[in-house]
Amino acid sequence: MLRLRLLVLGVAASAALVGTSAAATGAPLAPVPLPLTEEAWPQEAAAPGDQLTVSVAGSGAAAADGTYRLTCRPVGGTHQRARAACDRLAELARASRDPFAPVGRDAMCTMQYGGPATARVTGTWRGRAVDAAFDKKNGCEISRWRTLEPVLPGAGE
Repeated sequence: MLRLRLLVLGVAASAALVGTSAAATGAPLAPVPLPLTEEAWPQEAAAPGDQLTVSVAGSGAAAADGTYRLTCRPVGGTHQRARAACDRLAELARASRDPFAPVGRDAMCTMQYGGPATARVTGTWRGRAVDAAFDKKNGCEISRWRTLEPVLPGAGE
């Protein structure tokens, strides 16, 4: 969001300079194209793809436990649901949500146990380092896990 604000300010400042110059010469103003989506930003197009290592244990489904590589932009790796996982990460990015942020220290979480599953996600996402641990020891952690499905295995996997 900050990039969009800076971009808008930069375009507005450029337009003001062009407008002042055009007014002095009597030339008509030309429209200035404004990229409206994040995909249109040159910085994003040049950014390296996401590369994550996902390690899962104790999920209750032997096929879901293990260590997987996940790459997005382009989609690949050994993750069983790579396309769906990358789509979910892109959706969270568009919503400006950080799926790897820990539960806040002041969060009030329900005292429920979601099982012994644990996971660790390391690598890079959206150009920044990731090292996040997940479990299902209370309501907040269960919600955090579910937010990241299908990067992390769901209940039926």
